[in-house]
Amino acid sequence: MISTVLTLEPPAKPLREPAGHAHADPARKPALPALTGLRTLLAVNIMLFHFTPPLPSVILPVVDNAFTFVGFFFLISGFILAYNYGDRPTLSKQKFYLARFSRVYPVYFLVLILSIPFLQVEWQAHSRTDFFTGLLLTPFGLQGWSPTLATFWNTVGWTLPAELMLYLAFPYILKFLQTHARRIETPARLIAAILLLWVIGILPHVAYLLINPDHLDGPANRYTYGFWLRALKYTPPAYLCTFTAGILLARLHSLLDLQPLRRGLLALAGLGLLGLYLAFAPPFVPYVLVHGSLLLPIFAMILLGLAGPNLVASAFAWRPIVLLGETTFALYLLHFNAFQLIHFYRIPERLHVASFDPWISYAAIMAMAMVVTFQYERPARQFVLARFGSAR
Repeated sequence: MISTVLTLEPPAKPLREPAGHAHADPARKPALPALTGLRTLLAVNIMLFHFTPPLPSVILPVVDNAFTFVGFFFLISGFILAYNYGDRPTLSKQKFYLARFSRVYPVYFLVLILSIPFLQVEWQAHSRTDFFTGLLLTPFGLQGWSPTLATFWNTVGWTLPAELMLYLAFPYILKFLQTHARRIETPARLIAAILLLWVIGILPHVAYLLINPDHLDGPANRYTYGFWLRALKYTPPAYLCTFTAGILLARLHSLLDLQPLRRGLLALAGLGLLGLYLAFAPPFVPYVLVHGSLLLPIFAMILLGLAGPNLVASAFAWRPIVLLGETTFALYLLHFNAFQLIHFYRIPERLHVASFDPWISYAAIMAMAMVVTFQYERPARQFVLARFGSAR
C-alpha cells in the first residue's frame, strides 16, 4: 500500500531559503487547507486498511478499498507542486531537488532505523542475494524499482522511490508543458489531455488482465503475489501519468473561474460518485484496474472542488484534521511497522490498556507522527537547507 503516503508540500508554507539566497518569488499562493484535511482522511483510511478494527458496516467499504487512494495521493502531489511552482518564470532544479530531499529523506531514514528489527524477517523471507540487494537499495530509496524488493524493510516505504522519480521529473515535465502551453491553454484541451493520461495510465493494467503474465488461477486481490502485479502496484513508472495529470489539473484550476457554489457542487458530485462506487462497484471491478488510475476522474473532481473556498471545503479545513494532515508523511511511513512493534512487544497489555486497543495504538502512532514531524522533521529540514543550500 501507499506511501502515500506521499509527502506533499503545504501550499501556504513554502520552504525557507538559506541565508544569502533570497530571491523574488511570485506572489504567495492562497492556502489550500481543505487539501491538507483531505490528506488526513486518506492517510487514516490507509492505516485502518492495513490494520482493520471492527467498524460499522457503512464505513467498511471505504476502509476495505482504501488502496484506491494510492493514485489520489500522487494526483494531489502533482497538483500541489504545480500550484506552488507552475507560474514561476524559472525553476532552479538544484534548489527544488534540495527542498524535496530535505522534506522526505530525514523521516524516511529515521523510520528505517526504527525498523531495523524487521531485517530479521527480511532475512528469513528472501534469498541471501535478494536480502543484501534490498539492504543496499533501500537506504538510497531505490528498492521500488525491483518488484520483488519494493516492500523491503518498511512495507509502505515503496512510495519513496516513486516520489523521488516524480520529483526528478517534475522540472522537466513543467518545462515541457510551459513550452507547449499554447496547445493546451484552454479548459477543454486540458480536460482532454487529463483524460488521455488517464487512458494511458490504465492501459498497462488492462494489458495485465488480458495477458495474465503471472499465470494466476483466479482474479487478483490485495493478497495476490505476482512479479508483474507487484510491478504495476509498486514501481515508480506506474504513477507517472497520474502525477502528470495532477500537474495539468493545477493549470486547469488556474484557468477556471469557479464560484464557491459551483466548486462546492463539484466536490459534492465527486464525493457522491466515490461513495456510490465504494458502496456498490468493488465486487464487480477487477482489483488490478482499481489499483491503477481507474478513479482518476472522480478524484480530479474532488480535488478541484476542494481547491477553493466553499462550504464543502470548509468542512475538510477543520483545524484539528488540518493539523494532523501536516504530519501525514510521517504517519504513513511510521504506521505499518510501528503498529506491529507495539503489538510484538505487547505494549497495550503491559500498560493495562489492551481493552482500548487497537484505537489506543492508532492514537499512539498519530502522536508519534506529530512528534516526528514537529520535533525532528522540520528542524532536520531546515538544517539540510542551511547546511547544503549555503554551499551553492
